[in-house]
Amino acid sequence: MSDPNRDHRAAGAGQVERGQSIPDIIVKSDGQKVAEAEVEGFRQDLGPFVVAAEKTRMAMVFTDAKTQGNPIIYANDAFLSLTGYGREEVLGQSFNFLMARGTDADALARIETAFAGRSVGGSEISYRRKDGSQFWSAVLISPVASESGEIVQHFASFVDLTDHKLEQAQSKMLIDELNHRVKNTLATVQSIVWQALRNTTDPAAIREAIEPRIFALSRSHDLLTRENWEGAGLHDLIKAALEPFGVADGRSDRIVITGMNIRVRPQIALALGIAFHELATNAVKYGAFSDKTGSVLIAWTVEPSPAGQRLRLRWQEQDGPPVMPSSRKGFGSRVIAHGLAHELSGVVSLDYRPDGVVCTIDFPAPDLVHVG
Repeated sequence: MSDPNRDHRAAGAGQVERGQSIPDIIVKSDGQKVAEAEVEGFRQDLGPFVVAAEKTRMAMVFTDAKTQGNPIIYANDAFLSLTGYGREEVLGQSFNFLMARGTDADALARIETAFAGRSVGGSEISYRRKDGSQFWSAVLISPVASESGEIVQHFASFVDLTDHKLEQAQSKMLIDELNHRVKNTLATVQSIVWQALRNTTDPAAIREAIEPRIFALSRSHDLLTRENWEGAGLHDLIKAALEPFGVADGRSDRIVITGMNIRVRPQIALALGIAFHELATNAVKYGAFSDKTGSVLIAWTVEPSPAGQRLRLRWQEQDGPPVMPSSRKGFGSRVIAHGLAHELSGVVSLDYRPDGVVCTIDFPAPDLVHVG
């Protein structure tokens, strides 16, 4: 019975001698013809190994360990498919030829260490396909020895990690975005609590001031979560903000909405959600929603400016009780007049007209899209 390890070493040695004889060569020398005959013998002796290397879905190459640069002497179909090169374009190339564009010194050092037999496990390397596109691969390099123990070849396998790397990058981006959102949300909550404590020491009043605003923030979060935090349509945002005030679906006889359902970014959606809640709260207490005749018109337009598109939004109350400007600004007024302007990098005006409150909001919005 033959020794499997010995057979494996012999196969490695045979491949070095056969060199580039696996692919078809248009002009064949006598030496190449002899090499091809040896390859055919190799196929017969170790057929399952050759078939496995050629047909496996894992990209594989053999390199000549006795030549500088570890030139590739065999590449299977999976490697060609992964890289986009033809076999004739690969054979004879340095093992690192895929890294020729934008060579990574650290990656080269890791590959060198692997060829020297000093690395443990594989290296994750960024490569370039023939068309210039990037892919990530884990590279595992193993020596192939002759019967005398001399390293004559290296066998390298490639595990495509591109999808995994993209998922990692996306996960990091989502985590960073989540951290940003959490910080913004906590800052808003902190402001709500601070304002509530500033206005009163009565526990019941503090709770009444805090809870509805936290719920308003939560509704905006729910809306954005349903939209995968890609933004929210203004119609949907108004519906969510005004739902607790008895205006189901955001469209009752007492509220009129004029404007396309355009999508705004998450930060803008959160700020507007709080603002609509404060305007509706004020309308219930003192304005258009405090009697049975008042109504609210919400309208917006997108207008060009030298610096880009701007969204101009207007909340107008009418037919409610006469409005008297307050001598003291409450939390809601401060949120709208100052906090909203800061969040949107825009201009906010709150006008207590006798025939109804009018709030105008004007802010830059260059990336608006119509969501139907």
